Amino acid sequence: MASIAELLEGKRVCICAGSGGVGKTTSAAAIAAGMAARGKRVAVLTIDPAKRLADSLGMPELGNVERRVDPELFAAAGIDPGTGELWAMMLDAKQTFDEVIRKNAPDAETRERILSNRIYQQLSAALAGSQEYMAMEKLYEIHADDRYDLLVLDTPPSPNALDFLDAPRRLLQFIEGRALQVFLKPTGLGMRVFGRGASVMFSILRRITGVDLLEDLAEFFGAFGGMVGGFRERARRVGELLADPETSFVLVCGAQDEPVAQALRFHDKLVESKLPFAGAIVNKVHYGGELGSEGADLVPALRAELGDDGLARRVAANFADFTALASHDRHNIERLAAALGTDAVIEVPYLDHDVHDLSGLVEINRYLFASGEKERAVTVAR
Repeated sequence: MASIAELLEGKRVCICAGSGGVGKTTSAAAIAAGMAARGKRVAVLTIDPAKRLADSLGMPELGNVERRVDPELFAAAGIDPGTGELWAMMLDAKQTFDEVIRKNAPDAETRERILSNRIYQQLSAALAGSQEYMAMEKLYEIHADDRYDLLVLDTPPSPNALDFLDAPRRLLQFIEGRALQVFLKPTGLGMRVFGRGASVMFSILRRITGVDLLEDLAEFFGAFGGMVGGFRERARRVGELLADPETSFVLVCGAQDEPVAQALRFHDKLVESKLPFAGAIVNKVHYGGELGSEGADLVPALRAELGDDGLARRVAANFADFTALASHDRHNIERLAAALGTDAVIEVPYLDHDVHDLSGLVEINRYLFASGEKERAVTVAR
């Protein structure tokens, strides 16, 4: 069984993908920390609103620009990263959207017209899919700067883990859609589409609020129209980055039925889209005991040890439930590996505590960066 370091050999982008609540953020942080500990210059990007990544890296907060993790934290965790560096950031979709406008605007006047426009300010904060699209934009931007050996992306906590793959296409559909084209010149055809009743309404709103909504619409769409080509080109380049051989998708899931099913659906989407798949990480795996024949009937032994028949029976029942859970996890992991057609499925056991600092990430990396017999030895020794 390969380690995560082997799966990422020669890669410059690692995208941790999967449904919400399966440990994507922790996995992304652990991968980034582990690769930095091996001498790489690594940046990890998160879209996690709970800010767990900042906590796990010992940082008070993260922003829309990368910040370096204090090297002394590695030393405190017993790691000498050598020349390795770990950087981290948490995406601000609105701020990233503003940066895209600044870079794509043909001139300073157009840039300021859009950024100060009330319609844009509302649209950029609420546009469906903007968070997913901006995650791709930020990934592309940092990758283009060529400052890191590896970028690790923690994908958005979306109910549908496939959303971010379709985000560039959805945004382009909006930009190039007929509805937007109609409003590019609202004083012409757009006015006729609004109709006389709408014009009266806009006039009333202007008198009451002092805001000329129609003027704002005209200002926004008139300025934005000249940027469609820039957005189209960047979306194309983002798509090329996702499909690049130096990019790898790592699926992250739990060992339960639904997370495994979602991971398989995501894998099908990757195959359909011809995107590079590296392997899978299965978090919080339960392992059965090594009791052999003694496990057939624990009650007498437990009764002798505990001195309480009722307690002995409850402990034995709990162990039986745990063994059944471990067996179910094993069955699901084997099903996942068979469906993926690979043995590159890395298992991380259910730990006794939550991961909230770099030392916790180091513990997870005992499993992510182990391989073959060494990985099994680590698991059994636990």
